[in-house]
Formats: sequence, C-alpha cells, structure tokens
Amino acid sequence: MNFNSRLFDRIRIGPAEAEPVAEAPATPCDHPGCKRPGEFRAPKGRGREGQFFLFCMEHVKAYNATYNYFAGMTDEALQAYAKDDAIGHRPTWKLGVNSKAARMSQRGRVAGGKEAPDVQDAFNIFGARRTQQAAQPEPRVGIVARKALEALGLDETADAPAIKARYKELVKRFHPDANGGDRSREGTLQEILKAYQQLKSVGMA
Repeated sequence: MNFNSRLFDRIRIGPAEAEPVAEAPATPCDHPGCKRPGEFRAPKGRGREGQFFLFCMEHVKAYNATYNYFAGMTDEALQAYAKDDAIGHRPTWKLGVNSKAARMSQRGRVAGGKEAPDVQDAFNIFGARRTQQAAQPEPRVGIVARKALEALGLDETADAPAIKARYKELVKRFHPDANGGDRSREGTLQEILKAYQQLKSVGMA
C-alpha cells in the first residue's frame, strides 16, 4: 500500500459528535424544608472536624452568624484547648528522651573551662562566641516570651497580674460571643490564647 498516494490526501474525516454530558443532580440544602441547592459548605462543629453541612446562600449566612466552635466548653476545657493549640494539638516529649540527640549535644559542652576532647576548634570559633556572649547582657526574657508579650500589647516589664488582666480583657473583646457571633477576629483570638500559654509555660503568667 502506497501511503504517499494522492488519494490519501483527499480523505476527510468529519468531527465526531460530542456525547451530551449528563449533569449530576444538585445536592439540596441541609436546612429542614429548604429545596434550594446546597452550594456552600459549613462546618458541623467541634468533635466533627472535616464534616460539613451544605446550605444555600441564605441559610449558610444564618448558620455562620450563630456558629460558635467553643460553645458548651467550660473554662477548664477552654484553657486545655488553648494549651494544646500552642503545640498544634500534637504530642510532645520531655527534653533528653532522645539519647542520640543528647549525645550529640554533650560533645559541644565545655569541661573544666576547655572544649571537650572530641571537639576540634582550630579557629577558636566557639571560644570567640562564648566571649561575645559573655560581653552581651542577658535579656530579661527570651525571644518567644518577648513575642508573646508583644501579641498581648505588653512590654518586658509586665508582671503576672498585668499579663492575666490583659489576657482576660482581650479574650472578652475578640471572642465571637462578645461580637454577635462574628468570627472574623477568630485568628486574633487564637494568637492571644497561644501567647498566653507560652507565657504560662515560662512562668510569667
């Protein structure tokens, strides 16, 4: 068969007819009695993370206006949630349980004013660093605590009563229950809870 024949140049194939695409039926709104399509997701609440209602525009607005993730939680439960939120709700371990990391840290420690035998410091890098650190005054608080104080609008001179008073004031100001269910300040509230827990962890609150 000669594929270079002019007869092949005259062959024309018409476009195939596209098959009609069957549209999936719209999911109805989850509000009782509403028959409009549920196009907008709304979280089902605490304990059912990852699950959502499907509402129409009218009912998703009404749901969001009254939604409160912390509804029904006691003060103790709220403080426990804030403490877990500071670590991303993940398990933690005490320092020193990782023996390999402890051994690696031990190598860099100073024994009797001299470097440990297994540390080679030909350019006196560690000695110069210790001299520089000794010359600098120690800050009153660490970097994490300083940032936590800034999140609460306080400086390093704030004591525990001032920190607690400021924390309660900000929680009352930004909590959705105090703003008619408005959740737009929820991110700020989470930062305040996290900052307070960090200050408690270092004994400042």
